[in-house]
Amino acid sequence: MRCTVWSTKHDLEPGCPGKELLEEALGGTLVAMHLHKDIKYIAILGNGSPKVVTLATNRDIIMLFHLEQTMINPNWIAISVLTGAAMMLAACERGAPVTEEPVRPVRAIKVGEAGPLADRSFPGRARAHNEADLSFRVAGPLIVLPSDIVGREYKEGEVISRIDPRDYEVKVADINAQLARARASAKRAASDYKRELNIFKKDPGATSQTALDRRSAQRDQTAADEKSLSASLDAAQDQLEYTYLKAPFAGKVVQQYVQNFEDVRAKQAIVRLLDTSRIEMVVNIPENMISNAPYVTNIRVHFDAFKERLLPAVIKEIGAEASRTTRTYPVTLLMDQPEDIKILPGMAGRATADQETAEDRKLHGITVPISAIFSPEDNGSSYAWVFDEQTTTVSRREVTTGELTDYGVQVREGLNPGQWVVTAGVSYLKEGQIVKLLED
Repeated sequence: MRCTVWSTKHDLEPGCPGKELLEEALGGTLVAMHLHKDIKYIAILGNGSPKVVTLATNRDIIMLFHLEQTMINPNWIAISVLTGAAMMLAACERGAPVTEEPVRPVRAIKVGEAGPLADRSFPGRARAHNEADLSFRVAGPLIVLPSDIVGREYKEGEVISRIDPRDYEVKVADINAQLARARASAKRAASDYKRELNIFKKDPGATSQTALDRRSAQRDQTAADEKSLSASLDAAQDQLEYTYLKAPFAGKVVQQYVQNFEDVRAKQAIVRLLDTSRIEMVVNIPENMISNAPYVTNIRVHFDAFKERLLPAVIKEIGAEASRTTRTYPVTLLMDQPEDIKILPGMAGRATADQETAEDRKLHGITVPISAIFSPEDNGSSYAWVFDEQTTTVSRREVTTGELTDYGVQVREGLNPGQWVVTAGVSYLKEGQIVKLLED
């Protein structure tokens, strides 16, 4: 029989261990007890008379009762008869408290919600489709760099600048000569070995195994020298080619960092090249909306400088990780440069889009982040935690997963549009646990 003692009044149940003996000590029928302060309890007797009872235990397991009000004995009463029974009551009352489980905060998204992206616009800034600070891979003085290079357009592979190649040409010529000598030495060593081997086979007494091994070592050494110099020649020719700075893509030079005839270092920025034939814009989508990205259609972008002009765009890529501060995912949009207006990098704009209907989403399945799906060790099924807004609890749902996409994993069965699905900490939850959604 369990006897509970709380800060609120609770009736003591008949048959509680030690109850009858305590009633005898208190001089009345014990109806209820509740916590007063520290280890003091107010005992309510049947006649309505309250008594303050102090319970104490020591390592010898002796229970003492002190009656401070309506005392039947003004002294401490050591009740050895009640030792076992009182300890049973105290352990029952104080040793098995019911502790409330802490409410675990979780992150969740509302999957397949109808139109959350379609009702909003997202700000962003234009940037070039390709942009790069170009530099040489070798060092030396510049001999080609037009003074009016800023604003010039270059085709892919066209020379933009050049370093004086003379030192590198000399190096290539020197290694070429060394390689020629090494090839001659290797050819002669191979011939000497072949001749020594023929003599050894025809007349073993005319030569020795030691002499044959020496010829073999000379042949191998000269062959290795030839290969090494051949590799050195390839590297020297590459360095000579690196004296040209060529456009890696078609674009326009927008910034010049050095002047012609300067002595530049390897990897030092020379010019900045932008490809504005296509424009990109990065928008940040909240974590609870990113799962709707697969259902987006008809993306439109307008820039503040051309508010009346809507440019069609497509999703180029979606960031794999949300920002730790804003909990948003970077989504890169890509659009063609229009012919009648010029969108420049840095221009501010906003993106809007339409979304598929609920019927269309049922055909494709619901997409959730990979972190929302888990598989217990005892079976190979896949599950997700669904959050109930009414009870603030989670329940485990078995799901059937489909393809893995750039946006997450498709769920064919088990989830419905509009449900809240936990996306983080799924391994620490249990059925019916009370949780709290973290604010975005």
